[in-house]
Amino acid sequence: MSSIIELGTTILPPVRWDANVELRKAKMADVEGIYTLIKYWSERGLMLVRSHNHLYENLRDFFVLEDEDGHIVGSGALHLLWHDIAEVRGLAIHPERQGQGLGRWLALAAEREAKDMGVPQIFAWTLQVKFFTSLGYAVTTRENLPPKVYQECSACPFYDNCREIGVTKVLDTDQAFKKPAV
Repeated sequence: MSSIIELGTTILPPVRWDANVELRKAKMADVEGIYTLIKYWSERGLMLVRSHNHLYENLRDFFVLEDEDGHIVGSGALHLLWHDIAEVRGLAIHPERQGQGLGRWLALAAEREAKDMGVPQIFAWTLQVKFFTSLGYAVTTRENLPPKVYQECSACPFYDNCREIGVTKVLDTDQAFKKPAV
């Protein structure tokens, strides 16, 4: 007798490994694709789920990677928290398209947008630390980030049992948050 462990019920559409991909800002029609992609990874314990409501309210934060067949194969967002910091969040790549640099493309798009807006520091909460450190992020703690960051953390259902690691990247040293000396 064998038992099957089901990790999640979300099924992603099959996609072609070699289909051309376009990076663009998300549109209303992309919400379901973004939701499904994030839900797929959240069911596997690798991301926080985002509700449809959250996605609609924050749609302007999102970039998507759409393949030539019309499938959303990647998503990522830059969420402004305060004048001096923004979060890279919702970074997800279709499992059949991993290993092609698509996550890097999305992360760099968020970074470029932060620079263009004059945001001096970006950060992310992640279980994929190696990915972010390869892009120049440094591991940090919640306490070393501006208070606005951990105020948002307190609303998370995993606040008391958080497995995610903080990573940060300073884009403008003069303007970035500096923890007050004690």
